[in-house]
Amino acid sequence: MEKRVFITGGASGLGKEMALLFARKGYRVCIGDVNPERGFEAEAELSRVAPQALYLHCDVTKLADLESVRDTLIEKWGGVDIVVNNAGVGGTAGWLEDVSLEDWEWVIDINLLGVVRGCRAFTPLFKKQKSGYFVNVASVAGLMNAPMMSNYNVTKAAVISLSETLRVELEPYGIYTSVVCPAFFPTNLTENLRSTVGGVHSQVNKLMKRSGVTALQVAQAVAEAVEKKEFWVVTHRLERNMWKFKRLWPDGFSMLMKQQSKKLFPQAIK
Repeated sequence: MEKRVFITGGASGLGKEMALLFARKGYRVCIGDVNPERGFEAEAELSRVAPQALYLHCDVTKLADLESVRDTLIEKWGGVDIVVNNAGVGGTAGWLEDVSLEDWEWVIDINLLGVVRGCRAFTPLFKKQKSGYFVNVASVAGLMNAPMMSNYNVTKAAVISLSETLRVELEPYGIYTSVVCPAFFPTNLTENLRSTVGGVHSQVNKLMKRSGVTALQVAQAVAEAVEKKEFWVVTHRLERNMWKFKRLWPDGFSMLMKQQSKKLFPQAIK
């Protein structure tokens, strides 16, 4: 039987790369996205690889949208095996006192509660099936917390915490979880990155271009983790080593983070 996967934010960036990769692996693929133009374009591209590919409109700030996708996939496919909670925004770069509460609410509603809604909508189905898999896309930002990205860091750290909780809660039901923590790679992150500080967009774009890691490589790491039922997917070697260093010597890591931040973002440390 073909495996079935649903990916939020699947019409562009990492979501689209994951969709194409799963399609090439023989999965039935459904992408959810809030942008219908990109959604239908991605559906057409996916259909050349996987004829049963679907695009369904899905706004992760609305639980009803996710429940509607779930019900549609039950009707069309009899269920779903993997749900990838990938949809997200780049947050707001700036000092804590300069970032509005409205921006905090915007980021939390999408980056954190969007994942919560995805897990909430599909957990009853997974329990009924006695099988299922959540892939929650966080970020290395949730592990290392760079300055001037407080609302983004907080939401990604919370997704990691949620995923660790679900790992314990759901495995007795045959439901597995992976949490994905990439660093910079070329994607459309800056399209919705807000900033109260000049120069951040250009610096982030530079970091993405010279990262040496592609969206396809991150997608491949995700697919491999699902096959092996691995929880942690920390995709970049340097950041993986820095995370280990942080756990061994937290104060030393903080000093290193300050030094690196001064080099990359001179405006980040006053």
